[in-house]
Amino acid sequence: MHRNPILAATAVCLALIGYATLAKLAGRPVLVGHAEAYWVVVVERFSAYGLLGFLLSFLLPGRLGLACGLVVSVAIGLEVLQALTPDRDPALLDVLQKAAGGTVGVLLAQTILAFLPRPPS
Repeated sequence: MHRNPILAATAVCLALIGYATLAKLAGRPVLVGHAEAYWVVVVERFSAYGLLGFLLSFLLPGRLGLACGLVVSVAIGLEVLQALTPDRDPALLDVLQKAAGGTVGVLLAQTILAFLPRPPS
């Protein structure tokens, strides 16, 4: 499996998550509009971190703990950095939603990897 496209996709995903997390509230990308329902925001967070976990898992095949640890660390780290942005507020519930999405993404990718044929050594 070629690692460069997966590495690039992971970096882009991480950069977009970082931008969405740390941008001022007025500049934050939204799906529906700035008056979107709370469940839409939860789905956004869960999906973004799910994709990040999925990509990290393909980047680190067989390293379930490392992939989960990285995605949870990113969720915690970006949420803590959000405290430095004046109009954003970090919340424990946000971290839990992001960590859950990332962990589900890692587990989904690890399940897929378990069923893929392994290259000969």
